[in-house]
Amino acid sequence: MKKIILLFTVLLFTSCNNKSIFSKSDSNFPENRWLKIDAKSFNFSVEDDTKSYDLIFNFGHVYDYQFETVPVICTIENPKGEIETIPFTLKIKDSKGKDAGDCIGDICDLQYTIKEKTALLKGNYKITIANDFDNGYLPNVSHISLDVVNAD
Repeated sequence: MKKIILLFTVLLFTSCNNKSIFSKSDSNFPENRWLKIDAKSFNFSVEDDTKSYDLIFNFGHVYDYQFETVPVICTIENPKGEIETIPFTLKIKDSKGKDAGDCIGDICDLQYTIKEKTALLKGNYKITIANDFDNGYLPNVSHISLDVVNAD
C-alpha cells in the first residue's frame, strides 16, 4: 500500500510541473549575504521554438525584510550570442508594509516575471542575475532561483 501511495505522489508532482522546461535554485549565500560582485548564472536549453515561455525569478529572503525594494539586473544571452539586459525592481513589501511574498516561518519567497509569453530561439541560453544594491552586499538573502515555464 505504501508503494502505491508513493507512486501516486510522484506521478502527481511530475504531472503538475510538466510546463517547466528549467528550474534551478541557488542558495550559496554565505552569512545570507548576496555580494554585489556575485552574479548568479543559469544555463538551459530550449528545444521547441514554436512555443512561448515565461521567465520567472524567485527571491528568498528573511521575514520582515529591512528594505521595501531591491534593484536587480538580469542579462539574457540567447543562442546567437545576442545579449539583452533587463533591470527591474523587486517590491518586497506591499503598500501596507507587509511582505509581498509567500512566507513560511522565517523565510519569504517572492516571484517576479522577467519576461512573459516570449518566444525563445532553439538552443542554449545563459541568464545572469545580479543585485544592484548600493552596498557591497545585499543582506538576509536565503536563495534565488530561475524557472522557465511553457506559457502556452
